[in-house]
Amino acid sequence: MKTYCLRIASAALTALVLGACHHIEKWDNDVYGNFDALWTELDQHYCFFEAKGIDWEEVGARHRARLKPDMEATEFFGVCADMLNELEDGHTNLSSWFDVSYYRRWWSDYPQNFNLRLIQENYLHFDYSSGGPIIYKVLEDENVGYMRYSTFAADYGMSFVDNMMLTMRECDGLIIDVRDNGGGNLTTVEKLVSQFIIDPIPAGYIQHKTGPGHNDFSEPFPYSIEPASEHVRWLKPVVVLTNRSPFSAAHKILLIMHSLPHVAIVGDVTGGGSGMPYSSEIPCGWSVRFSACPIYDADMNLTEWGVQPSPGCKIDMDRQAEYNGRDTILDFAIALIQAATDKEDDKNEE
Repeated sequence: MKTYCLRIASAALTALVLGACHHIEKWDNDVYGNFDALWTELDQHYCFFEAKGIDWEEVGARHRARLKPDMEATEFFGVCADMLNELEDGHTNLSSWFDVSYYRRWWSDYPQNFNLRLIQENYLHFDYSSGGPIIYKVLEDENVGYMRYSTFAADYGMSFVDNMMLTMRECDGLIIDVRDNGGGNLTTVEKLVSQFIIDPIPAGYIQHKTGPGHNDFSEPFPYSIEPASEHVRWLKPVVVLTNRSPFSAAHKILLIMHSLPHVAIVGDVTGGGSGMPYSSEIPCGWSVRFSACPIYDADMNLTEWGVQPSPGCKIDMDRQAEYNGRDTILDFAIALIQAATDKEDDKNEE
């Protein structure tokens, strides 16, 4: 971290020294100037134009033709939001004093596949341990541990998870439910993963923009996760439950854990969101945030569109079963762990 900060400081100093040598765009603070500033900022820094097959020139020209010199701020905001929504990127937002644009169809066009009240009432019986964003309980009838992590925007104490794992030490497996987890902090994700591995694992690759061209990227930089050697680690079967809503950091825990041999992913395809966000501002003071650095999995696959469940594990909640108080995704996960336990028992008997 110190080295990283020194590099940033050095880069900032270089920018100050050489600033006079670089052309800085200046935009009029009217609808045309603000639109062009917004379009250009995305054009030079957004990272998924080629991957998504987006003709940004055409998109910009089409929406710019809608502008009128005297249009109201709210109408102008709508034009800009419509343009940004063509990126189909949940990391892309335009923020004004009266509204924030947000592309929702990455999750809104899919079944919810989650009912927290149902789980609390019919599986946990409103009796569970909690700490920060985590709740957990041993499902005694099934001898399976259940853990829900609601948001990676909130951190947790590793000693809390140590105690959870010790409480569940006699269980056949652990279910981690990240349905409806919208993301948060990547370091929190990596901290959690570290308690499910015994050796360092490759977690993926990241690139950054090196120029204004749509294909101006650095070489992929690998990153890895170290095991939490001073904490309890869980190496029994794990099933991670997902619906369409896990996004960004929540999507990345599935991106990393799906490659572990003792982990299965059950539910729906995740919402994706594999770009690291970047923020800027246009002349009128509105801020824009969008994906600028692509992140790949350990096999250099781009997962902007989501992580697939494990083979044979894509399943939706059944509405009739939900009405009767059952979560078919959670029941499938329990049965998966029990089947793995039975298989291991048969192997040991041989």
